Amino acid sequence: MRLHPQTRIDEYVAAGWWRDDPAWTWDALFRARVAERGDATAVVDPANREALLGTPPRRLSWTGLDAEVDRFAGVLHRAGVGVDDVVGTQLANTVELVVAYLACVRLGAIVSPFPMQYREHELSTLAPVAGLRAFVTVTRFGDRPLAEEAGSVGGFPVITLDGPVAEPAGELPSVEGHPSDVVTLCWTSGTEATPKGVPRCANGWNVIGEGCAAAPALTADDVILSPFPLVNMAGFGGVLVPWLLTGATLVQHHPFDLPTFLGQIARERVTYTLATPALLTGMLRAPGLLDSADLSSLRVIGSGSAPLSGWLIREWRDRFGIEVTNFFGSNEGVPLISDQHTVPDPDARAAYFPWFGGPGLTWPNPTSAGVRTRLVDRESGDDVTEPGRPGELRVTGPTIFSGYWGSPGGEPFDERGYYRSGDVFEIAAEDPTMLRYVDRARDLVVRGGMNISPAEVEALIVAHPAVAEAAVVGYPDEVLGERAAAVVVPAPGVPPPTLEDLVDALRAQRIASYKLPERLEVVEALPRNPVGKILKRELRERLRESSGG
Repeated sequence: MRLHPQTRIDEYVAAGWWRDDPAWTWDALFRARVAERGDATAVVDPANREALLGTPPRRLSWTGLDAEVDRFAGVLHRAGVGVDDVVGTQLANTVELVVAYLACVRLGAIVSPFPMQYREHELSTLAPVAGLRAFVTVTRFGDRPLAEEAGSVGGFPVITLDGPVAEPAGELPSVEGHPSDVVTLCWTSGTEATPKGVPRCANGWNVIGEGCAAAPALTADDVILSPFPLVNMAGFGGVLVPWLLTGATLVQHHPFDLPTFLGQIARERVTYTLATPALLTGMLRAPGLLDSADLSSLRVIGSGSAPLSGWLIREWRDRFGIEVTNFFGSNEGVPLISDQHTVPDPDARAAYFPWFGGPGLTWPNPTSAGVRTRLVDRESGDDVTEPGRPGELRVTGPTIFSGYWGSPGGEPFDERGYYRSGDVFEIAAEDPTMLRYVDRARDLVVRGGMNISPAEVEALIVAHPAVAEAAVVGYPDEVLGERAAAVVVPAPGVPPPTLEDLVDALRAQRIASYKLPERLEVVEALPRNPVGKILKRELRERLRESSGG
């Protein structure tokens, strides 16, 4: 299934940004690594797997992984999965997650990963949108019966993948894939109540993966530790594709557990990993935490999802000799990378991103090739050309997706075909070749790297009989970056709800736990602008002031 117009594919191929070559598909890249790396270690389970899944951790060579991919592709094929079918997955970062993804692409199917935090509410909403042909998960994860939860939604067969597949692969169909075919359907929560599907092809992912691999200069000798869920831009572009491109060793980790994380770095001799700014800060500030940690193998850490500080980057470099790369991206394909090669100064690297696609600018990172960007004043619609004036970042080029799944296609793009990111930047006054992040134009709350759609939670809160109106906004938190607060106007004639009341009501609707509000403010009226829109910035400021932030 190719969603990009053929004229665009031809343009990108002619420019050298994409490839018209079956060897550039994910299955072909994987097979090439199998041939090159053979008995070298390909993927390693989380060290605490037994506590989570009840089975011991495994290590697979590239040859062993290939055999498991074949066997599970046989399971999917016998279940009726074929070319362009969408297969939902809900798997933690384990060996089986990699097996499931590669088995799907071997059959020409489309992987649609769902975060582990999603429950029946999210699955029942998104499964019909995706048109799932099958769903792959585990029987249990900790105390959660994941297969039972998925099965209760209905509409698709649930296939469990709890360990090695015993059945032989059988004869698999021959699939002639193309790197412009859709390989993933990820989900992004915007300001709308229902998350949108973001289809992406291997050509688009590979461009991003090349840049993410170039920042830490990854090779086959590297060991990548992946603590971020492999469900979105950070997982696919930042980990899975660089692994496929280089043949490095992939060490899995999920859910996050700091002692296990540090132990894996030492034991597996990890050279590259990812971590949120909050985690990096917390590790530095925890008394004695890193004194006995063996970080001697670690060379680079990738970070993002929240603003970094120069102090943080400098501390990791000066104390441990570890560089921190600053990533800014989205499922839709926004690709900004500030690394030690291009921006060596820690303060500048924390504050600025090289202006990929800026007028007359070129950069050594391969992801920047072909990217074109503009800043647009959201009120006047004029292009922003002077430093210090905020504007929405709009992007076009080989990293950007074709449009939301099942949508007409024009919705997220402006009149010139640029993707409207909803993120506000400004040209840096100190260096006009750089961009400085200002704020999110959308209402997303980012809690520990997980996006929360306020509109989705608001719609559920307003269903409570004691609530007349509700707004969900983020408030600052030193550990997670943001937490969600519910600001409600109580219904007349009844006692106002408590936070416990709202949380209990939301849990009853089986919503993911990370979306639950952690603070409640009861007000007489919500602030609105002259046309009736709720002024969420004003609410955020109130919460920030009352939090002392």
